[in-house]
Amino acid sequence: MPIVVRLDIMLARRKVKSNELARAIGITEANLSSIKSGKIKGMRFSTLEAICRYLNCQPGDILDYVDDSETSGIWGQKAG
Repeated sequence: MPIVVRLDIMLARRKVKSNELARAIGITEANLSSIKSGKIKGMRFSTLEAICRYLNCQPGDILDYVDDSETSGIWGQKAG
């Protein structure tokens, strides 16, 4: 998937535990875990806003776009 979630890195930088963030923004720890692992199909902007507000960061600090054509193939060669 071309969108990579780097929430775990921002949590470490801010020295915030997952359960603290989950409580602060009003979601379950299980839902936050799904977000952190990238095993989600989408996220409400209100949730993204709450995360950014609490961690004092920008969406680009926790979300990354990686073009599929730039990822390496099975043998380490550039696709395309």
